[in-house]
Amino acid sequence: MTPGSVALASHIALQESGLDFSIEDLKAQRGFRDEHLHLNPKARVPILELDNERITETPAILTTISALAPQKNLLGKTITEQARAQEWMAWLCGTVHGQAFGCLFRSNRFVGDESVYDAIKARGRGWVKECFDYVEGKLEGRTHAIGDAFTVVDAYLYVFYRWGNLMKLGMRFNFPNYTRVVQNVVERNLVKKTIEAESIRVMNE
Repeated sequence: MTPGSVALASHIALQESGLDFSIEDLKAQRGFRDEHLHLNPKARVPILELDNERITETPAILTTISALAPQKNLLGKTITEQARAQEWMAWLCGTVHGQAFGCLFRSNRFVGDESVYDAIKARGRGWVKECFDYVEGKLEGRTHAIGDAFTVVDAYLYVFYRWGNLMKLGMRFNFPNYTRVVQNVVERNLVKKTIEAESIRVMNE
C-alpha cells in the first residue's frame, strides 16, 4: 500500500474484516518504484498477498477480503446488494480512477505529447466533477452506498472524496449527499484506526 492512495479502501476493508494482516508501505506517492515491479508489473498499489499469491486491482482485492470474512457482509447482505457492490466497484475502478483521475494524475498514459497535457488535465477535472455529480445523485437520501449498512463501496467512495478535496472541489458544499455518506465512514472506529495508521488527514481538507 501507499498512504492516502486508492489502497486506503483495501486497508479499511482489512481492518473491518477482523482478519490478521500486516501492511507494507511501498512509498509510491510519486510513482511506483522499479525495485517493486516484481510485486506488481503493472506498477500499481494495492497488492494483496494471500496464500503465496499476489492479487491486484482494488475490486478483486475488496471482493477477496469480503469473501474471507463473510459474516461481516462487506459486499452487502443480499445477492442484489452484492451485485450493486460489483457494479459500483467496476465503475469506480475503470471510470472514476482509471479515466477521470487518470487524466489528472497520469496524463502521459493517454498521449506522449506533453504539449497537450494541460488540456487532458482540464478534461480530467471536468470528468471528475461529472462523476461526483453522478455519485451525488445516487446517494440522495442515503446513509450508505448500498442497503442500510457499511460496505467496502463506502470505503472506496471515501478515497475519491479525499482526492476531491485535494483538487479543491468544495466537497462539503457541492456534494452534501456524498459528504453525508463519507462522514458515516470516518466515524467508524476501525476507519479511524486505519487513518491513524496511515497518518493521513481525515477529509484531506
